[in-house]
Amino acid sequence: MKTVYITRREHFNAAHKLWNEEWSDEKNESVFGKCSNKNWHGHNFNIFVTVKGVPHEETGFVINLKDLSKIMKDHVVEALDHKNLNLDVPFMNGVLASTENLVIKIWEEIEKPIQEAGGELAKIRLEETENNYVEYFGENTPY
Repeated sequence: MKTVYITRREHFNAAHKLWNEEWSDEKNESVFGKCSNKNWHGHNFNIFVTVKGVPHEETGFVINLKDLSKIMKDHVVEALDHKNLNLDVPFMNGVLASTENLVIKIWEEIEKPIQEAGGELAKIRLEETENNYVEYFGENTPY
């Protein structure tokens, strides 16, 4: 059987600041620069969720894209869109709101629902800007 990877894209807008409470204002500003703005800043995020598997014999699907879309909307877009990542998102509570940490927390939120829908989460690509993105492969990173 052949393994296939299928990806769905969604979009959300969110605000955050990069700030380590254990550091001085000066150190936060030195390390995080403009991203440490006390009045927050925002991004127009694009998220790409890739699921892998063998196409089902009857449907030809690795996962029904309607199911994947619903999972992403319920667990990512609804949770994050027009929210402050530092203040409004329970799964980010106590976590420095870097894009790297955010992609890991999103993985933790959607891995089980994707499994329940018959897929295996393979990768999440989270674009913070058109020039900056992170990719996360779970604990099974290919690198």
